[in-house]
Amino acid sequence: MIDDFLLRALFAGIGVAIATGPLGCFVVWRRMAYFGDATAHAAVLGVAIAFLLGMPLTVGTLLIALAMGLIVSILAARGHSMDTTLGVLAHSALAIGLVAISFVRGFRIDVSSLLFGDILAVGIDDLVIIYTGAFWVVALLLWRWQSLLTSTLNPELAVAAGISPKREQLLLTLALALTVAIAIKVVGALLISAMLLLPSASARSVSTTPERMALTAVLAGALAVLGGLWGSYWLDTPAGPSIVTTAALLFVVSLALRKFAN
Repeated sequence: MIDDFLLRALFAGIGVAIATGPLGCFVVWRRMAYFGDATAHAAVLGVAIAFLLGMPLTVGTLLIALAMGLIVSILAARGHSMDTTLGVLAHSALAIGLVAISFVRGFRIDVSSLLFGDILAVGIDDLVIIYTGAFWVVALLLWRWQSLLTSTLNPELAVAAGISPKREQLLLTLALALTVAIAIKVVGALLISAMLLLPSASARSVSTTPERMALTAVLAGALAVLGGLWGSYWLDTPAGPSIVTTAALLFVVSLALRKFAN
C-alpha cells in the first residue's frame, strides 16, 4: 500500500506540472527564464510579508510575485537592461525576504523548505489551492492561447491583427505569479524555475506543434514528479531536488531521442 503522504505529494506534483507545463512553453519561447527565476525568488519575500501581516501564505506570495512581474515589465518597457534588472531584483528580493523572515517572532520557519520545497508535507487544503490555481492558469492560457502564440511568434503580425503584445505579456505575468504562488510549497523558490523550464525544454525536442509541446511538457513534468518521489522514497534523498533531477534526466533523454530521430 502507498502511504497517504506519498499520494498527496504525487497529486500535488502533478497539479503543479499541469500549470508549469503549458506556461513553461511560453517561458521557453519568449526566453523568459530569468523572468521566471526573479518571480520565484520574490516569492520568498511574499512568504515573509504574509507571516508578518497574518495573511494567507498563498495570497502574500501571489501579490509579491505579481508585483515583481509588473515592475520588471515596466522597467523593461522603459529601456532598462533586462538581464541586469532581473538579476538585481531577483537577488535583492530573495535576500530581503530571508532577512524579513528572521523578524517573524513566535513562529519557527524552515528556510530550506521555502527554498527547496516540502512536497511530502502537503495536506488536503494545499491540494485544493494547487488544483484551483492550476485550473485558473490553464483556463487563462486556453482563453488567450492563439493571441499569446501570435504575439510570441510574431509581435508585428499580432499588432496588425489587433492584438496587444503588452496585454498578453501582462496576462503571462499574472499566470506566472499564480503558478509561483501554488508551487512554492511543493518545489520551493529555487526550483520553481527549473520546473517551468526543464519539462518544456524536454517537450520541445520531441514535439512538432505548440499544442503538442504544451501537452508533452505536462506529461514530462508528471513523469518527473513520479520518478523523483520514487527515487526520494527508495534512496532517502530530498524530494524537491529529486524531482528536478529527474526532470533534468528526462531532458537529456529527449535530446538523445531528437538526435536519434534526425
